[in-house]
Amino acid sequence: MCLNVNGRQIRRSTGSTKKDLARKILFKAQTLITEGQWFETHRSKTIRFKEMVERYMSSHAKSRDPHTIKKLLPAFGELRLAEITTDLVADYRNERLKKVKPATVYQELGLMRRMFNVARREWKWVKDNPVADLSFSVGTRNFRDRWLTEEEEYTLLRNAGNPWWLYPLLMVALHTGMRKGEILALRWQDIDFRRRILTIHKSKTNMKRGIPLSDTLTSVLLDLKQNRKLFEISGRVFPISDRSLRQSYNKALERSGIENFTFHDLRHTFATRLVQNGVDIYSVQKLLGHTTVSMTLRYTHHYPESLRGSIAVLDKSITNLSQSRPDGLTTSQKML
Repeated sequence: MCLNVNGRQIRRSTGSTKKDLARKILFKAQTLITEGQWFETHRSKTIRFKEMVERYMSSHAKSRDPHTIKKLLPAFGELRLAEITTDLVADYRNERLKKVKPATVYQELGLMRRMFNVARREWKWVKDNPVADLSFSVGTRNFRDRWLTEEEEYTLLRNAGNPWWLYPLLMVALHTGMRKGEILALRWQDIDFRRRILTIHKSKTNMKRGIPLSDTLTSVLLDLKQNRKLFEISGRVFPISDRSLRQSYNKALERSGIENFTFHDLRHTFATRLVQNGVDIYSVQKLLGHTTVSMTLRYTHHYPESLRGSIAVLDKSITNLSQSRPDGLTTSQKML
C-alpha cells in the first residue's frame, strides 16, 4: 500500500494478497494518519523492547537501572512493544514473586513503567502503557522493623575500635541516616563545618539533600579530619571498599553479640530515634531523602505518645463542662 503522510508517500506492505482486505487495511491506516495515531501504532509493532531499553538507558537511566534491567531483558527483550500487554506483565509479576521479594518486583516493574511512559510521552512510540494499570504495590511487607536499642548501640560502638575508621563511620550512619553507598561516596568537600551541614549530591533517588550535623557528629568528624591526614589525600571521608566495610561491620556485630542486624538497619535506627522523640514525620522524610511521605509513615507506630495530645482534648472538654455546671459537681461525681 502507498500512504500519504504529511505530503510524503510511504510504501508499506498490507500483509494480505486479497484486494478487499488490503483496501480495508489501507483505509484504516490512512484514518490513523489523519488522526495523528499512525506512527504510534506502526512503531509499537516494529520496535522491540530491547531497542526501547537501549534508548532509555542512554538518556534517562537512574543509578540502579543497569542492574534492574538484567531481569527484564530476558523476558521481554525480543518482543515488539505492541506485543507487551498488561496480562503478559502480570504473568511476569506473578512468576517473579515466587522467586524474589516483593520490593524487587516493585523495582523491576517500576523501571518498566517509567520506560513506557517516556516512550509514550516523548518518543510517541506507543499509545498506551501496559504497566500503568497493573497493581504491584508492595506496601510495607518487605520492611524490616529492626533498630538498635540504646544498650545495643552502646555495645556496638564500644566494639567498633578496630579498624579505627569503623567507629566514625558508624557514627555517621547513626547521626545522619545515610545509606551505605552515600557514606562511602562522601567527600570532605561535602561537609561544611562552618554551617554544620552535610550535603548528599547523589543518592538512590537522585535527589540532593542537606543534613544538619549534631554536636556529637561534628566533633567526631573534626577529630577524624585532623588526625587522619591520609584520608584527605583521596578526598573521600572513608576511602574504603564495600567489602572491607562489610567484613569489619560483621566482626563488630559478632563481638557485640548482636544478631539479625544489617547495616541498613542503622538507617532505621536513625529514623526510629527521631520519631520516638517527637520529630514530625515530614522532617524525618526530608532527612531520609524519601520521595514520598508514605515511605516514612511506616515509622509512626514507633511513637504512640504522639497521639496523647489528641486524646488530651477530651480531658479539656470534660473540664470545661464541669466548670459550667450550676451544681458545681464534676461529671465523674455526678455519675457516682
